[in-house]
Amino acid sequence: MIEMEFRTIVDIEDPGFRIGACEEMLFVGSCFADKIGARFTEEKFRTIVNPFGVMYNPASVLHTIQRLSAQPDLKSVKTAFLTLGTNHVYILNETGEIVDNCQKRPQSLFTEKELTVDECADYLQQAIDILHAANPDMRIVLTVSPIRYRKYGYHGSKLSKATLLLAVDKVIKMFHVSCLMFNVSYFPAYEIVNDELRDYRFYAEDMLHPSAQAVEYIWQRFSEVYLSDEAKAFIKEWQPLKAALNHKPFNPDSDEYRQFMDKTMLKIAALQKKYPTFAG
Repeated sequence: MIEMEFRTIVDIEDPGFRIGACEEMLFVGSCFADKIGARFTEEKFRTIVNPFGVMYNPASVLHTIQRLSAQPDLKSVKTAFLTLGTNHVYILNETGEIVDNCQKRPQSLFTEKELTVDECADYLQQAIDILHAANPDMRIVLTVSPIRYRKYGYHGSKLSKATLLLAVDKVIKMFHVSCLMFNVSYFPAYEIVNDELRDYRFYAEDMLHPSAQAVEYIWQRFSEVYLSDEAKAFIKEWQPLKAALNHKPFNPDSDEYRQFMDKTMLKIAALQKKYPTFAG
């Protein structure tokens, strides 16, 4: 009997490194970065997630990295996850500078511009240079958000994503030439949603954002390739404890629930001893 395949599986290249249990990570970019960052936070990775708000374009991602460069926390980050959402930027007419948030000010104060592939790549390269200056061993994961932008029109949205994909590819190739290929990698979140899942049941009610199920699937695909065996083992041990902590008892003052929580806390203490980087 011929085995039939009804979906295409997106290949994920080996990044050449693995993320350890409870590792310190940075997430900067679109609201997709928020979603993935939150998932890592749930699994007790030590995360910094969009500390100055969501940043959709490469210039704004650079602005966040520049602001973080003055903070000592950046030096301890081992892996940075940069997610690009669009190549559209808004320039404040008064100053000629790209703003990260229009703060609901009148549209007449701004000029919208589409960044070129080279401009996107340059902003991204600057951000990576700052991160590597803070920690030369920091690994950078680049990704393009799968979220479409209705306001550009769906053709315009695809053109925007294509520009970002070309810019990311250009940056990756530059690092390959300089023999730093294992410090910068590309994770195909955009392709997984659009080429592997390819179904509206994997979208939220607005039919634009990935559903919780889709985000969970992307997390699983990422985990398979990027997480170390130690990190996977930790998550497996952490899962029942996380469920216990999230459990809402019918009677929180009962002896049974207090005993249940005492046992849970003892298990957490044992996990902290086994994994010193686990903050609890």
